[in-house]
Amino acid sequence: MSDPARGPLAPPDKVLLQNVAQGLVRFDTAGNIVGGLAERWNVSDDGLSYIFRLETTNWPDGRKLTADQVARILKRATGPRSQNELKDTLGAVEDIVAMTDRVIEIRLTAPRPNLLALLAEPEMAVVRNGVGTGPFVAATDKASGELRLTRNVLAPDDEPATKEEVLLSGAAVERAIRAFTAGEADLVLGGTFADLSYARSRNLPRGALQFDPASGLFGLVPVRAGGDFNTPEARRLLSEAVDRDLFLAALGVPGLGARATVLEPGLEGITAFAAPAWSARPLAERIEELRARADGLFAAPQKPTIRVALPEGPGGELLLRALMRSWGALGFPVERSGGGAPADFRLIDEVAPSSSPAWFLRRFHCGTAPVCDAEIDALLDTARQTPVPEQRSALLQLAAARIDEAQMFIPIAAPVRWSLVGQRVQGFSGNRYAVHTLTGLQQRPGTGG
Repeated sequence: MSDPARGPLAPPDKVLLQNVAQGLVRFDTAGNIVGGLAERWNVSDDGLSYIFRLETTNWPDGRKLTADQVARILKRATGPRSQNELKDTLGAVEDIVAMTDRVIEIRLTAPRPNLLALLAEPEMAVVRNGVGTGPFVAATDKASGELRLTRNVLAPDDEPATKEEVLLSGAAVERAIRAFTAGEADLVLGGTFADLSYARSRNLPRGALQFDPASGLFGLVPVRAGGDFNTPEARRLLSEAVDRDLFLAALGVPGLGARATVLEPGLEGITAFAAPAWSARPLAERIEELRARADGLFAAPQKPTIRVALPEGPGGELLLRALMRSWGALGFPVERSGGGAPADFRLIDEVAPSSSPAWFLRRFHCGTAPVCDAEIDALLDTARQTPVPEQRSALLQLAAARIDEAQMFIPIAAPVRWSLVGQRVQGFSGNRYAVHTLTGLQQRPGTGG
């Protein structure tokens, strides 16, 4: 089992950890926070202390799970040597201590209302010596070679316990889709924009293809300081020229809208939200002005080639063609990076682990992003330390405005995450985190076998 403190998790590892190595809390099938190792928790009035009372439980080897063990595992995940993906996002965590054998306190330097959502992510799974504590127990199925996940669910009023059982396997997307259409799989998780057309090319049952209302970042970031597009003016030109509607129409994801700012509506504490003025005008009405600006910025007879790092697969090709048409209309040749030539931009396609705007903005912190601004970093670091929510929100909105002004990110839309859900499955629900537990899924009556 993968250790989240050792580095980023692959999508199959996230699904496995979510189901066999719960954290203090976890997500249910609808993306709501429910108890994991913790049976209950309390938050102090000032928001600086979260106290969790652990359930009485054991590790798979029969040894008792203690608060001290859990505290040490979580401190390792957030410690200076950790490579956990959420380490920076949890930067307001000051300490994690065991208060008694069953009570843990997480102390913060500033309030974080989104802390529970972060603790429910697979990256905060409690793993010890390569094993977790459920909610499922995993064993290899001898017949199929798949992982068989099982758990017993206690029923109220002395009714007999029910047993949940799932066969879990990982496969390349085309193979997984074939297994689903052949009736060999009831649920396929982990689809992105890059492989969506594989699912659309199959004759799927009505309602099988389902999309998460995912929150996060999907767009282009400059990958090197210097070069032809190292000025905010050049990057703003390219952002304004992207035909987002063309690309989104080709994707055909219901409800997916274009985005022109680093932040999205509905984030915690963000009260003033406005798209740039240019986005209200159709691209056809702006194209001549954009061509004139391009000619003014790049006076050479031959404009420089724009090289973009994109994922393999039909979705990457679809985005490449959209960029070739959009930027080609201004006279820029566009091609995939490769062959030794460095990229000018790369795609970022990440789901946000919480509704905090800080996660969106700290992706462009110096040390993380090649093109950055020390003054923006200062705003973000001050926002992290302030105990006043209104001040924090104001600082984050100021940082967001500066990121947009410098066009350190060329937004396109929200991330696309899709699943295939069979007719036998009940209880599956999309959510903004695109994280799916296998607990609570039911088989429809009359569909056994």
